[in-house]
Amino acid sequence: MSHTPLKIFIVDDEAPARNRLRELLGDCGEQVAGEAANGREALEKLALTPVDVVLLDIRMPQMDGIELAQHLQKLTPPPAFIFTTAYDAYAIRAFELHAVDYLLKPIRLSRLQEALSRVREAKPVAADVLHELQQAPRRNLSIHERGRIHLIPVEQVLFLRAEAKYITVRTVEREYLLEESLTSLEKEFAAHFVRIHRNCLVAKSAVEGFERIGSEDGEGSGWMVKLAGLPERLAISRRQQHIVREFG
Repeated sequence: MSHTPLKIFIVDDEAPARNRLRELLGDCGEQVAGEAANGREALEKLALTPVDVVLLDIRMPQMDGIELAQHLQKLTPPPAFIFTTAYDAYAIRAFELHAVDYLLKPIRLSRLQEALSRVREAKPVAADVLHELQQAPRRNLSIHERGRIHLIPVEQVLFLRAEAKYITVRTVEREYLLEESLTSLEKEFAAHFVRIHRNCLVAKSAVEGFERIGSEDGEGSGWMVKLAGLPERLAISRRQQHIVREFG
């Protein structure tokens, strides 16, 4: 049975690997819609060129394939993913456990054809599955805004504050709105952020100092935290006031 060719995008930091995939996809009769050497380039191009499938190398500098897949899920509609990897015991076990398709390098034509055949029938990879596959915290948060995906480097984030169903992500320059759970962000970035309130995490590296408000023995007493590059002070809840001593 003939199929309409899939529109496929290739992401790999090695040019020979991209060229090899182009040749194999040509042999499969599929359409190569584009390619990128890194995650940022891929996000920029895929925001403008919707595709059916993204072939993603797992091991790439700056942003690995698992993180890129999480950001690409915010496209409408999100593409299907097939990961490519040199032998990686952890990744292979994880992919097989979650029934996520992967191609082992060097990639064989028959195996690529098999993976593409499955992709036509497969359900999209769930966000929680990608999160479980992740071996290290993301380097970026991604914001879907005005038809584009903006990457916010985690080291530039001053605080994360839960408000209604969104998280406000604050950098020195501006605020963004993110649809994620504050609890899951706290767990993923435990080394980078500290909780100051049930609805707020602040970057440890951005803490410049603390200010007491009210009298020491009064009911209205408490502490505020000052963050570098931010004029406003953020309130610390009574339950979290131990961080004042820990930073001191």
